[in-house]
Amino acid sequence: MTSTSLSSSLSAPTINRPNVVAVGTIVWLGSEVMFFAGLFAIYFTLRSTSPQLWEQGTELFNIPLATVNTIILVLSSVTCQFGVFAAERLQARRTGWNPVKWGMIEWFFLTYAMGAVFVVGQIYEYAILVSEYVTLDSDAFGSAFYLTTGFHGLHVTGGLIAFLLVIGRAYAVKTFTHRDATSAIVVSYYWHFVDVVWIGLFLVIYVLQ
Repeated sequence: MTSTSLSSSLSAPTINRPNVVAVGTIVWLGSEVMFFAGLFAIYFTLRSTSPQLWEQGTELFNIPLATVNTIILVLSSVTCQFGVFAAERLQARRTGWNPVKWGMIEWFFLTYAMGAVFVVGQIYEYAILVSEYVTLDSDAFGSAFYLTTGFHGLHVTGGLIAFLLVIGRAYAVKTFTHRDATSAIVVSYYWHFVDVVWIGLFLVIYVLQ
């Protein structure tokens, strides 16, 4: 091989192929979008057929509680992204008590705690509504409300489990690698998706009523 051809081969551009796991996650989230679109359709259909039930049911909502719960979930998406930034620089653990020096584990633990608070807040709201005899099979309002928010709550719970798995994996490995960082990024995709879906649900259920 001549020096010219050698230098040409060395200067050839490197093709960065998309990560298969990340692409697969995005495709799967696309199917989840369709799933929640179906839930929204069910909600709007039932509301259009029973407007009086919605007037009665929405009066029972604790809007301040739902608002605070929403803010907590939105902020958890921010802390999750800080965890991703730490993972991208391959920093699994903190190098100091200052949040600026936190690693992925600390940010994801905080995100997990905020997500858990959101779930507890949703369960508390369910308890209030059940005490007012609003249940899944009580009427169309109860069915629509519990189906939409319940399935979202299950997705949030799934995200919390995913955070624990990523955190546990970070503790288990001796060296935090790009593969571990990819896992953190994929979980963040899912969490941001869950966050965006809830914002839509909050606007439709609590704001528009």
